[in-house]
Amino acid sequence: MAAFLTGIGILAGLGMLALGGDILIRGSVSLAKALRLSPLLIGLTVVAFGTSAPELIASVRAAQLGAPGIAVGNIVGSNIANILLILGAAALITPLSAAMKGFRRDATAVTLATLFFALAIFLGGAERMWGAVALLGLAGYIVFAYRTGRAQGEPGVIEAEATFAERNFRLDLATLMDLALVAAGLLILGFGGDLLVRSSVDVARMLDLSETFIGLTIVALGTSAPELVVSILAALKREPDVAVGNIVGSNIFNILAVLGVTAVLIPVPIAGGLAGFDIWVMLAATALLVLVAASRHRIHRAEGFALLGAYVAYLGVKLWLVM
Repeated sequence: MAAFLTGIGILAGLGMLALGGDILIRGSVSLAKALRLSPLLIGLTVVAFGTSAPELIASVRAAQLGAPGIAVGNIVGSNIANILLILGAAALITPLSAAMKGFRRDATAVTLATLFFALAIFLGGAERMWGAVALLGLAGYIVFAYRTGRAQGEPGVIEAEATFAERNFRLDLATLMDLALVAAGLLILGFGGDLLVRSSVDVARMLDLSETFIGLTIVALGTSAPELVVSILAALKREPDVAVGNIVGSNIFNILAVLGVTAVLIPVPIAGGLAGFDIWVMLAATALLVLVAASRHRIHRAEGFALLGAYVAYLGVKLWLVM
């Protein structure tokens, strides 16, 4: 009975994260548009933070509950899933590419952020100093991206994603209703994140699995729901740049915002074999994404199947290692 209730708790937590993330994005985009924010600013703040909100809630709550493996594993697992699973699935719908202006800037940012995260993992922990540096890096990225985006005078990846979100997620409601949706989304995310983390810790103990493994798999998949929705919808509407840009932006914010806020609030030790295997998978996936996009190579269905196969293989290796 306990195992059944724990399973129900995980499913309910995942559902609440998906629902809360969707409501938060819709309310935030509608509110930002009502406040007449520019598409560039909406993309850099509202959309980026909205898609990374589940990761932030889950990692902070895991750290508060004394489960650092889930807190850090969630970030690594989400970034791996974003590239291998979500881009792979989107590529099955339509070929993907990223040839828009501004991508070189964002590709550089995701590369530097990933290397920064890798260094923290190799050193075995993320103290408050690491969190502060991550948040400063995030602020610097937002300011730099905003200035360069305005100077370009043409739509870039971030603006395209914001415009896409306005068309597909905006609700024409009164401002008070937009605020209510934002509050409701945050509330649901809070409850869902708490339920998912608590249930995941129980599962880890019952099955004698590491918290890091649970964070890399179950929690990471659940918190990646908003990225999945945006990228799949973008692929269905034949806007491949948005699908790719969504993943790049999300991976930047997952590291700089989620790790930054979590480490500043509660310094987290990093263990569970992340430095021996998982971080290398994350580095390789990030390098593949940047190289493919930089070369303007289109990710066709065959490559999409390969990405999905790589993710299945990754999960298979993880299961083999814990058995």
